[in-house]
Formats: sequence, C-alpha cells, structure tokens
Amino acid sequence: MRYDTAGRILVVDDDRANVEVFSRLMTRLGYEVATASNGELALESVVQNRPDLILLDVNMPGIDGFEVCRRLKSDPGTRLIPIVLLTTLTASEDRVRGIEAGADDFLAKPPIVAELEARVRSLTKLKRYTDQLDSAESVILSLGLTIEARDPHTQGHCERLARYAKGMGVRLDLDADQLVALNRGAFLHDVGKIGIRDAVLLKPGPLTRVEFATMQQHTVIGDKLCSQLRLLEDVRPIVRHHHERPDGSGYPDALKGEEIPLLARIISVVDVYDALTTERPYKPALLPEHAVRELRREAARGWLFGALVEEFVAMVGQDGFGGGPAGVSLPRSLKR
Repeated sequence: MRYDTAGRILVVDDDRANVEVFSRLMTRLGYEVATASNGELALESVVQNRPDLILLDVNMPGIDGFEVCRRLKSDPGTRLIPIVLLTTLTASEDRVRGIEAGADDFLAKPPIVAELEARVRSLTKLKRYTDQLDSAESVILSLGLTIEARDPHTQGHCERLARYAKGMGVRLDLDADQLVALNRGAFLHDVGKIGIRDAVLLKPGPLTRVEFATMQQHTVIGDKLCSQLRLLEDVRPIVRHHHERPDGSGYPDALKGEEIPLLARIISVVDVYDALTTERPYKPALLPEHAVRELRREAARGWLFGALVEEFVAMVGQDGFGGGPAGVSLPRSLKR
C-alpha cells in the first residue's frame, strides 16, 4: 500500500454513472482510484497495478463479479486483496455465492455513503497490516538465506528443500497451513546456526564430540528465535525437531516414532537427500539413485521414517519433478 495516499482502490462496474459516483467518493477520502468497466479489464488492471481494495459489481456482461472474485481469491498473488461485492441482489443464495467466491464484504446498491466509507477504511487498514506481515515474512525468509550464505557449499539448499517439502506436502494431501509451514520451515530449519561460530559450522573435517554437541544446539537456538513470533508457531516444531530420529537417537529431545511432528519428519527426509546429492568440503555429491539407496539404509537403521522415504522416492522419480539438484532421473528399479 502506498503511504502518500490512503491507498489504491479499483472500482469495477459496467455502469459509467456508478463508476463516477464511487470514484468521486473514494477520491474525496484520499484514495487513488482506478476503474474497469468489465471483468476482463478488472483482472488485467489487478495484474498491472495491484490495488489495496476492489469495489466489484456483481452483475456484469461476460465475466461477472462472482467469477472475478473467485479467480482473484484463487491466486496466491492476489488472494489477500480485500474485495467488496456491490449488488442489487438481496436473495440469500447470492450472498452464499459471494462467500463461496471469497468476498470480504457486501454492499447494496445504492450504498449508504457512511457505511461505504467505514467499510472501505476498515478493509484498507486490514490490508496495510497484512502487507506488514508479508514484509515481516520476507525478512524472516531472507534471514534463512543469510544463514545459508555463510557456507558457499549450501547455496540453493533452502530453495531445493522448499520445493521438495511442498511436493511432499501436496502428495500427502496436507492442508494449506501445513504447506505454508513446510515452505517457511525449509528456509528456517537451520536458522539457529546463526549462534554457531564459523570454526565449528564451516569446519572441513569431522567434528569433535564437543564441537558436535555445540552444533546440535542450533535446533534449540532456532526454536528460541522463532518463539518470539506468533507467525512462526507452526514452524517451530520443524526447526527444533528436524534432526530427531524414529529410534530416539536424534536430537535435541531424543523423541521417538510418532512423538516426532509430521512436518519435521518430512523436512528431515528432504534435508538428508539434499545433503547427500550436494557436494560438501568433506564429500562428493552422490547421484540421486545412490542417495536413494542411502535414504533406505537410514530408514532401515531407524534414522528416517521408511514410509516417508518411499513417498519421496516415488515423487522424485516422477517425470518432470527434477530427480534432484542435477536433474538426474531415477532408474526404474528404484521407482517402487
């Protein structure tokens, strides 16, 4: 939202007189106003110049207001834009259609001016808060990339984990909130390494027992950092528990089996796979088929969840998924 104005409003109506009335009212309140005379032009306008709120007529030729609303609310890039449906319809089924399309509010035409002004102010204020949250998340994800940048050998690790984890989440039919948590967790799982000194974090050879104990603390440090933000409540189990093992030999809490949160289990599988298929100072990168064999060995030892390993193997074996950082397909013998 621009802060030199109250915000940007898009008025969509095929009746020119209505457009002029709403534009005049919004301009008087300090808003920057754009207009569109039909649904197609409205969708184009949103792409070109994102508004902070849309006043959208329902009854229009071509794409009606319900469909415009549905399309915008289905797109992750535009779904947070508040939409007020303007309608002369009064039947309850029309309101239900609007709710199902994702509308944030309704106003009857012609509107009561005071009511229109109050609702627009309220929704644009809410949009400003939403924008601030989006900015906060960008800072958080940037922090994850900053941690990654300390080690040149982990370049691209977070993005790959996010891709793998989201693919697994979709495959397991997880809900939208869980998919968001997986994406954030992919970037923030190692955020606690900010508290680990470079001599340990970047050591090219094996760690001593004391150094390994120090490294293990990154999960606890990361959990504490994330605890300061309610936005990351669903991410904290990933950050703290992605190094736990089904047999209880993991850290920091030695959780066993089902005690380990599902999202942490998913991240642990994709994290190990990416580590195996990426070159590090102390080892070469494995081909995807060799990495898969190692994942299965770790599952057999009780270090990874076998069912999740097989789901992951099936996923990376699909044509078009990529098969790994090098884009190598898995042999048929491994796609079981």
